[in-house]
Amino acid sequence: MNNTAHIVGWGHTPFGKHDNIDLEQLIRDAVQPALDSGGLTPEDIDGIFVGHFNAGFVGQDFTAALPAVAMPEFRHTPSVRTENACATGSAAIWAALDAMGSGRMKRTLVIGMERMNGLRTPEVAATLIKCAYVAEEGADPAGFAGIFGGIATRYFQRFGDQSDALAAIAAKNHSNGMHNPYAHMRRDFGFDFCRHPSDKNPFVSGPLKRSDCSLVSDGAAAMVLSNEPVSGARVSPVRWRSRTQVNDFLPMSRRDPTRLVGAQMAWQKGLADAGATLDDLSFVEAHDCFTIAELLAYEAMGLAPYGEGARVILDGVSARDGKLPVNLSGGLKSKGHPIGATGVSQHVMACMQLSGTAGDMQVADARMGAVFNMGGSGVANYLSVLQPA
Repeated sequence: MNNTAHIVGWGHTPFGKHDNIDLEQLIRDAVQPALDSGGLTPEDIDGIFVGHFNAGFVGQDFTAALPAVAMPEFRHTPSVRTENACATGSAAIWAALDAMGSGRMKRTLVIGMERMNGLRTPEVAATLIKCAYVAEEGADPAGFAGIFGGIATRYFQRFGDQSDALAAIAAKNHSNGMHNPYAHMRRDFGFDFCRHPSDKNPFVSGPLKRSDCSLVSDGAAAMVLSNEPVSGARVSPVRWRSRTQVNDFLPMSRRDPTRLVGAQMAWQKGLADAGATLDDLSFVEAHDCFTIAELLAYEAMGLAPYGEGARVILDGVSARDGKLPVNLSGGLKSKGHPIGATGVSQHVMACMQLSGTAGDMQVADARMGAVFNMGGSGVANYLSVLQPA
């Protein structure tokens, strides 16, 4: 891996439902702050790496070319697009790091973006289900909510009703999101609302209610990476101690979907490569596309044995003031989940913590943090262990 790479600037748009903003505007709104905070101009960038899932959310494809449309200074800058389901943003980061590690580029710009709200809800579900193994799982009318609703059902059958834990995760993340100015939904719903079905919080699939599901969001995030610190940067740089990707089978029929084995392997390797343990981490930004995903992530990272993940949230371990705060940003649950933007957004949130610029989200004395971004139902698993440079 490229151990010299520094994150020297970052930008983030508000996530939400943006009816009158196109992708070009999202790019400008994320990229300009990233360049400004890094003390750089478009001419300083050797290559652009765009994370954009799309798959029909917008009519425009070939979106690697859009940064130059949004900002003409990038007209002749090499630009490529990556896609890896909900881990698309992390895939773009990895591609940028690989280009820098090869010596081909010294400074890169990573953009994660998505505009999802141009479609109706059934069309969104039909688009997202393409991240599953369509031959076996593509007929679920609830889309990916149906996939994770099925996972939750099987987990409940094996280990008992976990509704208290899922509601506590949702309530925690919405409470945390109140402190995030970029979050899609800054509302503290509380445990009781998340725990009990109602007209405003109906069941969506299996035991999952609306409050268990991440939001359909529009938004973008950007980072500037450099092989060395930048003297004119306005933020303190952040660097990787380790970065890991582990994949697993796409068809859930070929694995136990109640265990994130690929994620567990990523955590074990990532922490070992970083020479660290969970006790060394000040926070984690974890992929909570659904509350059951965060519960399974607790077990994958080693906070609890298999089947006992509920203890982590019910005992307050992952709370804002707990031993290892998880999703201080509000996570995908509150912050939102514009597919291509999510991995980059998670890294930006971590950079804010590690540079002491997270405002009301800030955890005291953040020395090391981790980002876990997952594509599909535990298929593409990315882990970054980060620290101040």
